[in-house]
Amino acid sequence: MLSGQLEKKGFFIATLIIFWYSSNIGVLLLNKLLLSNYGFRFPIFLTMCHMTACAVLSYVSIVFLKIAPFQRIKSRSQFLRISTLGVVFCGSVVGGNISLRYLPVSFNQAVGATTPFFTALFAYLMTRKQEAWATYGCLVPVVTGVIIASGGEPSFHLYGFIMCIGATAARAFKSVLQGVLLSSEGEKLNSMNLLLYMSPIAVVVLLPAALIMEPNVIEVTATIATEHRYLGLLILINSAMAYGANLLNFLVTKHTSALTLQVLGNAKGAVAVVISILIFQNPVTFIGIAGYTMTVMGVVAYGESKRRHK
Repeated sequence: MLSGQLEKKGFFIATLIIFWYSSNIGVLLLNKLLLSNYGFRFPIFLTMCHMTACAVLSYVSIVFLKIAPFQRIKSRSQFLRISTLGVVFCGSVVGGNISLRYLPVSFNQAVGATTPFFTALFAYLMTRKQEAWATYGCLVPVVTGVIIASGGEPSFHLYGFIMCIGATAARAFKSVLQGVLLSSEGEKLNSMNLLLYMSPIAVVVLLPAALIMEPNVIEVTATIATEHRYLGLLILINSAMAYGANLLNFLVTKHTSALTLQVLGNAKGAVAVVISILIFQNPVTFIGIAGYTMTVMGVVAYGESKRRHK
């Protein structure tokens, strides 16, 4: 009886992880496909579609499907803090999507792997939180690996690289800022409720930005849709997958340990790199692969060092 329950639980967790990988990698590859291969060069509008889907599906999941308990905003101060996080959040997603217009997914993931470096930097600057010197030492190969990968990247694009670095830094800044702004027990929100409130705020920010910076988005999209009949469906699937990635991240976190999640996250980046190279056939060099490998090993060592020195 007990072994049967354990088997069922193991199967459920394995299924969750497969869907989590599929949604995360799928949305990344679809973003690249839309922004580079289809001529749909509107990263701000695409991000707005993602945030709209997240807002609608989060409401349905929490209010009707009860996937997570509904948490109300308790004060104007809390709302302003969440709004700040929402702006930083949408900035990180837009930056990441812009970078995909110019960089291959493999290099995008290599740069994104430096998130721990920026997290440690912002944690020290904002909260004076210090790690052990051994932990900081693990960040050296993280940064060095990206420098090496940049030098060996045949498709290197400076603007795309700057956007990718900016998106990675913004993602780290948001995680540290979240700990600072929503630190009291009464104001803490789980990730699904935070997404529920941040997504509409992001849409409000992104709508005027898209109208100003991508004024012909509707006209061009309609033209592209006449040539690629499934464009609208791809954008719809892409937006739903963006929400699915957040939902499955919440569920995997809930049903596994933080260490398991960290290991799976590191492996996910490597899987995304391999799949993207197979699909898009972008050229890679030994130096680029060596640099990315060094970065991933540094990230793994950093996580292990943090765990040991807690």
